[in-house]
Amino acid sequence: MSLLGGIRPPIAVLSALLLALAALSAFFLGRMQDEGQSKAVLTSQQHVSEDGAIAMRASLDESITDLTRAAGLLNAADPVPADAVLDKLGNVYQKWLGTAVIEIKSGKLLAARGESLPLTVIDRAKLSEEDGLAPRMVRLKSGETRLLTFAVLDWDGRPQQLLVASSALKFPGVSLGDFRAIAVIDQSGEILSQDGIAEPEQLLTDAQREDAEQTHGQLKEFAAQALKKSRQHPVTAKEPGSGGFLGVSGSLVGDSYRGDRSVGGYATLAAPEAGGSTAATSLGLTVVSLVKVAETPSIVGSPAFGLAAAAALLVVGGLAVALLLGTVQRPLLRLFLEGRRLSRGDLARPVTVPRYGEAARIGTALERLRRQLLGEPAAEEAGSRRSRRTRIGSRTLIALCAVLLLAWSAPLVLLLNRAGDSVVVPQQIVNDQRERTDTLSDRVRRALNEGHADLVSVASLIGDRTRPEEMTKVLQRTTAEHNRYSSLYVLDTDGTVVARTGAKPGTAGQAPSDKPVRLRSTEDTTPVVVGTAEIPGRDGAAVVGEFRIDFLNSLLKRPGLGDIRLVDGKGRVIGGNTGYRAFQELPADRLKTLVRGSGQKVGLSPRPSGILYRDGGDIQIAAAAPFTGGGAAGELGWSVVSWRPAAGLAIPEYSMQNRTVLAGLLGVTGAAACLGWLYIVVVRPLRHLTGQAEALADGDRKTVLYPRHHDEVGAVTRSLELLRQSLQAQPRKRDGEKTLAGRN
Repeated sequence: MSLLGGIRPPIAVLSALLLALAALSAFFLGRMQDEGQSKAVLTSQQHVSEDGAIAMRASLDESITDLTRAAGLLNAADPVPADAVLDKLGNVYQKWLGTAVIEIKSGKLLAARGESLPLTVIDRAKLSEEDGLAPRMVRLKSGETRLLTFAVLDWDGRPQQLLVASSALKFPGVSLGDFRAIAVIDQSGEILSQDGIAEPEQLLTDAQREDAEQTHGQLKEFAAQALKKSRQHPVTAKEPGSGGFLGVSGSLVGDSYRGDRSVGGYATLAAPEAGGSTAATSLGLTVVSLVKVAETPSIVGSPAFGLAAAAALLVVGGLAVALLLGTVQRPLLRLFLEGRRLSRGDLARPVTVPRYGEAARIGTALERLRRQLLGEPAAEEAGSRRSRRTRIGSRTLIALCAVLLLAWSAPLVLLLNRAGDSVVVPQQIVNDQRERTDTLSDRVRRALNEGHADLVSVASLIGDRTRPEEMTKVLQRTTAEHNRYSSLYVLDTDGTVVARTGAKPGTAGQAPSDKPVRLRSTEDTTPVVVGTAEIPGRDGAAVVGEFRIDFLNSLLKRPGLGDIRLVDGKGRVIGGNTGYRAFQELPADRLKTLVRGSGQKVGLSPRPSGILYRDGGDIQIAAAAPFTGGGAAGELGWSVVSWRPAAGLAIPEYSMQNRTVLAGLLGVTGAAACLGWLYIVVVRPLRHLTGQAEALADGDRKTVLYPRHHDEVGAVTRSLELLRQSLQAQPRKRDGEKTLAGRN
């Protein structure tokens, strides 16, 4: 018999699958209990750490790129004194704590601004090596850590100079809320900087000091755990099928203190593209976050449900398998034995004919063939042939088995263990949605501010004597270093394009705008954000940059936040992380209300808002965060809004519902696979063989019967073919006997 053919394998596999599914139902459809914190809360902390890692990596890389690009633009222009270099940097960028210019050959300090830099740690002899200008971290006498960034100033006829800038390893624009702490650690696990823990002078009571001390100790413990886990490979560290963040990340669970459990996350600084690396990622930094959440153990379901489901499946599955064994397998095996007996010449005993279906019709045909081999004629009344057909066939029996198994699976998929509208969604999830949306809003605002700062830097270096061809080179260098612009050009006061690079200018023929960042038009099919920076000494001429909307959309792609939209002051969609139509309104009135409410000033500035909507069984978490913090983009009045269904959260109620649906789907899939298998390899060939057997019994001796498969149906086919050959030989044998008798 064939390994995958025949009647036995499908029924055996179906039996094994039903037994396995019954065992899984008994173990996994019972009571579900968490240990005080649902997996959804832990996953949310992981995403918060990833947001911090992304923000820090982007900030450090932007700072390094800005210093290198500024030095390149200075080198392309006429030489200026060291003080003028630092003044220009200070007028454009306010991101560095300290800057300095030293002469590389002599080590002489030419100019300095801001805090004093530890210049003695710089080995000038190694600056010419391959990684000589790579950024490095240094420890100050105060214990703080600084990141030193370098660039070379090189003019003809002057000694080379080294431009140095220092940055603090702080988290730019990461919203922490009221109870979260966040830190960055190096490759030895030492905390380089932290935020969210009050300083000693801010603590007024012993309880506050004790709480801060416990938080600081727990953060150190998390740092040690994160150091070990961050050494994994990013691919092996992820769960199968997970995506999004390209570095190593995860969640952490700490000790309980005064009824609150410390939970957190960690994430390494990772490049924005898979397999890539940046100057910031080479530093080997890891972000660790911590928040204290009230412990609320929850129990969902009962073990009795899983046991009842398993018992019901055993009963239903037993009936289905028994039906297949009694009405399909056994009759077919009996036909196989009867056909082999007749083909061997044992015609004395009548054929045992099954009662139902195609097996009964083939058994009747075998009995008629046995009689014909004994000399009975093949002719038969048409009405008698119609009376042989039975209404109950193998297809009906398989359909009945499918109905039995579907009766168990359908309620699990559609009815049982529904989460309903009383699901308890942890408040921390709502808080994290709000804080992460606020972080994302600040990230978009900072990106636009950085883009405008680049335009200001280019405008200040172009000056009033730069020729158009030199302008073009500067613009091309800027677009090569930053992918945020679709078009970059210099616009004269009358709207004439003096120099350009990239796509066709969209504001050609128009005077430069006095707004630093604006939305070009609401009538375009694609939103275009335009930044403008006036060129000193050119009577109103300006450098204009048009931001790629894909660049803004790429900033909005964060896992665990659901659908995200960037909207303007009137609530029209400018960008998003999923499909949208430009300048359309938000899809729900409650989201519009949320955006308007978050845009209202509370104190000195608007505040982000988060809310949990319950609309029957539809539960959604939403948050909105307006642009705050100033800068060129602060005047836009835009907001970032996010929403996602609570059904996607890993909390016990939804986990139980998902497991129940999965069990039902497994039942449907297993039944469809095995019964379909049985139909293809047994029932369909058996129905075809039924017609051939009846035709042979009706006198068709010319049609040769070929077995399709080496199984029971094929064996019956071979037996019928042998019987056909025996019947064909009967007339010739009689004719030969008559001829011999005549001669005698």
